[in-house]
Amino acid sequence: MKKKLRVGVIFGGRSGEHEVSLLSAASVLKAIDPARYEVVPIGITKQGLWVVSNDAERLLTGDFPDAGPSALRAGDPQHTAPAAVLAKGKGVIVPPMPAEGSGGSLVPFERPASSLSPAHDVLHLDVVFPVLHGTFGEDGTMQGLFELAGLAYVGSGVLGSATGMDKEVMKRLFLAAGLPITRHVTFLRREWEQSPKKTIARIESALKYPLFVKPANLGSSVGISKAHDRKELGPAIDQAAGFDRKIVVEQAVGGRGNRSRMGKARELEVAVLGNDEPVASVVGEIVPGKEFYDYEAKYLSEGSQAIIPAKLTKKQSRQVQAMALDAFRACDCAGLARVDFLLEAGDSGRLYLNEINTMPGFTSISMYPKLWEASGMKYRDLISRLIELALERKAEQEQISYSR
Repeated sequence: MKKKLRVGVIFGGRSGEHEVSLLSAASVLKAIDPARYEVVPIGITKQGLWVVSNDAERLLTGDFPDAGPSALRAGDPQHTAPAAVLAKGKGVIVPPMPAEGSGGSLVPFERPASSLSPAHDVLHLDVVFPVLHGTFGEDGTMQGLFELAGLAYVGSGVLGSATGMDKEVMKRLFLAAGLPITRHVTFLRREWEQSPKKTIARIESALKYPLFVKPANLGSSVGISKAHDRKELGPAIDQAAGFDRKIVVEQAVGGRGNRSRMGKARELEVAVLGNDEPVASVVGEIVPGKEFYDYEAKYLSEGSQAIIPAKLTKKQSRQVQAMALDAFRACDCAGLARVDFLLEAGDSGRLYLNEINTMPGFTSISMYPKLWEASGMKYRDLISRLIELALERKAEQEQISYSR
């Protein structure tokens, strides 16, 4: 019988999307094919401690307490199997060096972490699935560690992950590729703190209300707010500045003027899968239950609606899919990504590329797996394909010579 691949599923992390990661990982652990893979659940606490559980089989069979009242629409993250790993797991570290042979390894240590004394045999991994969203997981930092450790891993590399996280750099790459984006202004938190009036004047001279104010580096719409006028702009900037040193302000798509006169833009999404020859899913549409698709609309409140496939003409669908693949290549992505668009209201509305997400949510209500299911790929098969792509990318990297 063919030996199972040992897959490390990493979740949690220090970002503001920690709870979403727990729910995404719970879905992956439940759906991954146990006939093909031996799973090693690896958690990262909010304090940055890495832990591993000996209860992998219990995690796969879901033999943990049922969830109580839901904190998020996809479930209560504290009642998931990943939460149990964080609470009871044994500490591990990832050595920043390749292991002997193929794959990589984790070195357990006795808690507390301060001693870092080896405790048990090294744990070998064939591939890593980092189900991590946001800072310290999706931004290239974790991917750099995997590269140093010689590990195959799901998703984009250091560059693709970093550019996919930084909205300002992402927009520069989109522009260089000739892709249409919304008008925007970028500035640093220091500029805002030292010269708030000058910063607002710069924004108002370049853009028209309403505006979206975003931290440049974060996902799941954390820290994003909509400012309809100058009175709302200052607090919106303060909120975004609490999550990042760089702030992006975008002009809303759909028209200009006050709330009553402004046409509402349609929010479209495409799932991309592949490495050098990526493919695009059918196009989906999100109809937010609130004024825009913020963190609360995504995970806390009811009312948001996913329409798959989106009601578009064939020409529009092909345009969106082609632009999604162009965005994927522009950011040097690999494995997977979800690409988001804004379509102006009306029959002749213009299409704008909004952003790319290199590790989209995998919860039961997430668009990425839903889009592929509508395209004919089941969730379990999608997970297997992502693992295959990780191994393919690793095999290609091993052909590279790093010395003369």
